Amino acid sequence: MSSSPSSSNSYKTFTVDPSDNLSHSNTYKIRVTTGVKDIVGYTLSSQYETSSGFTTTGLFVGVGTSGTILSSPEGTNWTSRTSGVTRELKAIAYGNSTFVATGQSGTILTSTDGMSWTSRTSGKTEYLRGVTHDGVGLFVAVGDDGTILTSSDNGTTWTSRTGTSDNLHSVTHGNNTYVVVGQGGVILTSTEGTTWDNRTSGITNCCNGVTFGNNTFAVVGGNGNIIRSTDNGTTWDNATSPTDIILKAVTFGNNTFVGAGNTGIIVRSTDNGTTWDNATSGITIDLSSIFYGNGTFIAGGGSVSILTSSDNGSTWTTMDSGISSSSIEIFGISYKE
Repeated sequence: MSSSPSSSNSYKTFTVDPSDNLSHSNTYKIRVTTGVKDIVGYTLSSQYETSSGFTTTGLFVGVGTSGTILSSPEGTNWTSRTSGVTRELKAIAYGNSTFVATGQSGTILTSTDGMSWTSRTSGKTEYLRGVTHDGVGLFVAVGDDGTILTSSDNGTTWTSRTGTSDNLHSVTHGNNTYVVVGQGGVILTSTEGTTWDNRTSGITNCCNGVTFGNNTFAVVGGNGNIIRSTDNGTTWDNATSPTDIILKAVTFGNNTFVGAGNTGIIVRSTDNGTTWDNATSGITIDLSSIFYGNGTFIAGGGSVSILTSSDNGSTWTTMDSGISSSSIEIFGISYKE
């Protein structure tokens, strides 16, 4: 504490004010020692400690236009953070206690708390449109002109890899496999992030987003195309899509795939991505990002739009991002447990 606790309720209630922000996703207990005295001067016979304590929530972080970075512990109340850049930020991932954000002109930023950010050197000038972490120790970022970068030191330094010359839009990791998707239906897979194999997607429309869940990779793209793979991205099947509107992003949580796209479209699947149905977002603004964390789906898009759903994407609530601007779009969202 930075000062003595305030008292109320005839000295029966005391308010403890931490001297600094508490860390996310940590359990805290309060201990009252025998050094505490009442107003007469009597001390406790023994110290007291709360049995279970309380646990702070994780942290959602969204990135977007003009270096915009927002953070929220629950997805409801958002705070603007200083990124230190004015270039567009397109994607963000969390792993190994580090957030990594990527964007325009080879921009890469890292942060351990989602609040303070450090610019890193990517060695590239291409637009970096996607980034993921394998849950162990490797970040993979992808972008225009077939750019693939890997980092094993939490985004500090990056190594260029070779796979294709096509623009790459999104990357994910699951079941010991990386899957990258991009323009013209291009799909690449890798087991270690170093060497990459081209796969046949069966579509020629742009693939915009990819995710993994329940041993299934799901990809969304142009004309409402949705494809899926159950063999680590080697072969792909068309899924039944309920729309021909461009889908830009997809995520998985609580046994449900949820995708988002232009004009506020949201689609969902509860049968491992085989069939999909429409959900009502309540807005007509383009949605460019979606993520699942802390039991909540969060979608972001144009005009700093942020939507949340706690019922597996069936119904959505519009949140106040704290920024009023029609020119700022939220392109990427991630979550720190």
